[in-house]
Amino acid sequence: MNDEQIAWVNNTLESMTDREKLHQLFCLVTYSDDEEYCRHLSETVQPGGVMGRVMKPDQCANAVSTLQRHSRIPLLIAANLEAGGNGVVSGGTAVCRPMQAAATGDVKFARRLGEVCGVQGSAAGVNWSFAPIIDIDYNWRNPITNFRTFGSNAETVGGMGEAYVREIQRHGVAACIKHFPGDGCDERDQHVSTSVNSLSCEEWDKTYGAVYSRCIAAGAMSVMVGHIMQPAYTKRFAPDISNGEILPASVNRALVTGLLREQLGFNGVIVTDSTAMAGISLVMPREDMIPLTIAAGCDMFLFTKNMEEDLAFMERGFEKGVLTRERLDEAVLRILAMKAALGLPEKQASGALCPDADRLKRAIAEPLYKQWERECADRAITLVKEEKGVFPILPQRFPRILFCPLDKNGNNADEKTPNGKFMRALERAGFNVTLFEAQNVTEGSMTSVSEMTSRYDMIIYSALVRARYQPVARIDWSSPQGANIPTLCHTIPTVFVSLESPYHLVDVPQVRTYINCYNGTQSVIDALMEKLMGKSPFTGISPVDAFCGKWDAATSLGPPIDFEKYNKGEA
Repeated sequence: MNDEQIAWVNNTLESMTDREKLHQLFCLVTYSDDEEYCRHLSETVQPGGVMGRVMKPDQCANAVSTLQRHSRIPLLIAANLEAGGNGVVSGGTAVCRPMQAAATGDVKFARRLGEVCGVQGSAAGVNWSFAPIIDIDYNWRNPITNFRTFGSNAETVGGMGEAYVREIQRHGVAACIKHFPGDGCDERDQHVSTSVNSLSCEEWDKTYGAVYSRCIAAGAMSVMVGHIMQPAYTKRFAPDISNGEILPASVNRALVTGLLREQLGFNGVIVTDSTAMAGISLVMPREDMIPLTIAAGCDMFLFTKNMEEDLAFMERGFEKGVLTRERLDEAVLRILAMKAALGLPEKQASGALCPDADRLKRAIAEPLYKQWERECADRAITLVKEEKGVFPILPQRFPRILFCPLDKNGNNADEKTPNGKFMRALERAGFNVTLFEAQNVTEGSMTSVSEMTSRYDMIIYSALVRARYQPVARIDWSSPQGANIPTLCHTIPTVFVSLESPYHLVDVPQVRTYINCYNGTQSVIDALMEKLMGKSPFTGISPVDAFCGKWDAATSLGPPIDFEKYNKGEA
């Protein structure tokens, strides 16, 4: 910061009432451009920041403009820019998910991700990105880290995370590395349960610690702290603590102040993860938890359950001395300093905080970014297992396909869904595609094997399974008796495609041809079709153990299908 910015920080802090300081600790949320609500936030509540959920371009520009125009102190405007500009505005480029970038083996895609998020985010008025995710996906059972991470290799995660941080901050958007002290060890999702990073201090230093140190050294301006316990480091900083007293990082002074501030030397803004999550709500009464997050060393409190009540809880904690004046002023000083470092006071004075809808539309229409999206889709798709002879998949070889879509809502092949788009792409390519429908039958009356082989030349599974406030991201098979389980994979050529989670082989280990795509955008569907039909090679390298440590998943059981005879109708 320059002298003028430092003076602005000090003068602003001195001018603030206790109420203004306490409210500055909050980052709230808006889902729309409702003018009355946005003005209420800026003029009456006066938070330090507001996160914008995805809106249409005109709505997004209007919401941010209303918020900034009516705020005395310029606002941090945040967004989940994890995979592209689509994290803040509909139509924004979905350039790639983190695991897609990692599957290319090329750090330039993380850098491109940072550029797209920076350019399109800043055009939308965003100055704070809740990304990159630098969790390490060590546990395949974890339902929420999954494709949102750069994989299970700490070196890869650190390199990709650093590239994103450096690039997005070149465009005036602060990066927020998350979720400290590191998700991906546990199989629990902090949205629904407090989770645990179970590594020893030495193991943590070599992995998560190395990744955080690398991104901090790259200049990351903020860190998001998760509702994740780290017992080893908690006990190092608090040797007398009992297991029952260990708290998640978001309310744990040993981790936030001791480990992150003092040991890692981070001096930027620390924000909690969403406090609407069960991972923090489960550990203590909310009235106690709210001021304790700031007392522990966090600077900002993300979201509320009931805005008026949570604001009152913070104020009451200050009155009781749970949150001291010294800690309050320190937190607000850091918030103001980040705003100054981003040039927000100057932009407020010039009117540049209010985004221009036309500029935003031009940014999201940038053809180069769509080209990058297509290139990453092509480079990332990973052929994990291949039955020799199955490729190329052409209408001349496999004219009749049974298509089995898998998702949390049943066999959904609506044309608006990725599964539906995949099915339509197969039809456009000349295949005769039949959508799987479970028959309400029991043992003794199921469709015969000979009837299935007479009807279909190939079975294609398309999985679109992700967890949303659920403890697992696993396939939910159809009734009766798992009717769509690939039991014919040794009889009819079968290809299993996952559009999201890379870990489905744990549930279908006998499948011989398995593909991970990490995403279900139209660009991915297009690239997938090119590869299935032999027009493009598979080049992706799995950033995780797609076999989930299961020896049988890496083995093809049973005799191989004789494709020469099969294609002549003799098998």
